[in-house]
Amino acid sequence: MMKRPLSPRLSIYHWHPGMLASVAHRASGIVMVLFVPIYLYLLQSLAGTPEDFDAMRSWLHTPFGKIVLWMAGASIIYHFMNGIRFLYLDAGWGENRETMRLASRMVVSAGLASMVALGVILW
Repeated sequence: MMKRPLSPRLSIYHWHPGMLASVAHRASGIVMVLFVPIYLYLLQSLAGTPEDFDAMRSWLHTPFGKIVLWMAGASIIYHFMNGIRFLYLDAGWGENRETMRLASRMVVSAGLASMVALGVILW
């Protein structure tokens, strides 16, 4: 008889598209929450003095500033797309295994394509 742990860890699961989409959804939510203080500082600087505006604008054009914007934008885009998938599931649509896997693959693929497009736009 196989001895199973009392509290399963992610390392013992067989990863499937729905699980990947769900974990990525949680990760994108965390990134969005962590971006809120940066966003508030960004707004304060852009609405402040002309010197603050110029300093923030020049920071946004640095590689680090572009990476921060890309991470925030990518997490918002992915979280939105996967949130729509979750709304469909909550409504009871597409609850069979094949449809769920297809929808997960579509969301992850569209999210990756959007992330690449956002990176091209920012750079």
